[in-house]
Amino acid sequence: MEQVQNKTVAFHTLGCKLNFSETSTLSRLLEKEGFDRRDFDQQADVYVINTCSVTDNADKECRHLVRRIQRRNPESLVVITGCYAQLKPEAIAAIPGVDLVLGAAEKFNIAQHLKELSKGDPARICSCDIEEVTGFHPSFSLNDRTRTFLKVQDGCDYNCSFCTIPMARGKSRSDTIARTVENVRQLAAAGNTREIVLTGVNLGDFGKGPGTSDPSSKGEDFFGLMKELDTVDGIDRYRISSIEPNLLSPEMIEWVAASRKFMPHFHIPLQSGSDRILRLMRRRYKRDLYASRVQLIKSLMPHCAIGVDVIVGFPGEAEDHFKETFEFLHELDISYLHVFTYSERDHTKALEIKPVVPMEVRNQRNKLLRNLSWQKMQYFIRQHEGQTRKVLLEGHVKTSMMEGYTDNYIKVTTPYREEWVNRVIDWKL
Repeated sequence: MEQVQNKTVAFHTLGCKLNFSETSTLSRLLEKEGFDRRDFDQQADVYVINTCSVTDNADKECRHLVRRIQRRNPESLVVITGCYAQLKPEAIAAIPGVDLVLGAAEKFNIAQHLKELSKGDPARICSCDIEEVTGFHPSFSLNDRTRTFLKVQDGCDYNCSFCTIPMARGKSRSDTIARTVENVRQLAAAGNTREIVLTGVNLGDFGKGPGTSDPSSKGEDFFGLMKELDTVDGIDRYRISSIEPNLLSPEMIEWVAASRKFMPHFHIPLQSGSDRILRLMRRRYKRDLYASRVQLIKSLMPHCAIGVDVIVGFPGEAEDHFKETFEFLHELDISYLHVFTYSERDHTKALEIKPVVPMEVRNQRNKLLRNLSWQKMQYFIRQHEGQTRKVLLEGHVKTSMMEGYTDNYIKVTTPYREEWVNRVIDWKL
């Protein structure tokens, strides 16, 4: 591919908001090189699949997508990147139809790699030792939605026994406050963005790690970033995508309660309501700390939405441990759950923990917590019936309807009205 002018590219993203922000950045990089973006279901010269390692069927999803591309356009180049590409590059390269596998250090060099790639050559792997990944690449989604996902941190220094993210993304590193603020000002100047969702692997570790080598960033932390962002004109709302309970300080909670722009909405991973299972998971807190954070949030912001990540079926999770988790979550004043069924991951410490929970028991526990989540969300919505809250309505149309979220993350759907696009509306629930 010596000439990229008039070439077309299509993207498919698996996984988290962080992946969506990086896909959007990869798209802009290729557009600068002369590529035109297409929808993934359309014909394109190049297809890029940005993979995830959290879902337990990453391999199956990847193979399915490659087969779809092969049926539609067998002459297209297929590029696989993302966490799964870093963890299992050889397995991905062996999938028929895959031409290029880009690891964590190489995905933002995609334009150069495409110039050197031809269809029919053996699949090329451009990866590296994850220990060598030290740079930070700011990313943000743009023109995709009214809300922008802005990556401010990457990697993780925690070694939870179930998790492969440190192996897929490397050590914790982040942007500087000054560069982040400048990125936000640019987004504000563009005029389309009303809400920014701050994303990262471990947001609370912002300011730490090899990526923050700028001497001017010494001593920076996530709370400092929050305070600076609150002063930027042109952005109405910020959300924190997810933050560890031990890194969510009381001062941060108090700041959000008083802030003009940070929304009353937290997503705080718990993973288990049993202290014994938390120890086996190598989490850095106990349930009492988690409960105290929730209590403080609700005492200052009774209307605040709180989302919770939880894993069921972790090795060693006996019925009593699951009961502890269920009852703990049932009593907590939270709004919704993201429930994950534990699945084995190569090279993780959890593989050494016994006994293994049977899959049918894992699935049963998942169903029980999903039902609890539905009940929690319905109760949270009912608490706000009749209230007027501010809703940011999304600019896209779905079957003549439009969608948006209140400040405290209650979803609103209404018939499409052009004058409401990308506006914050006072809405009676």
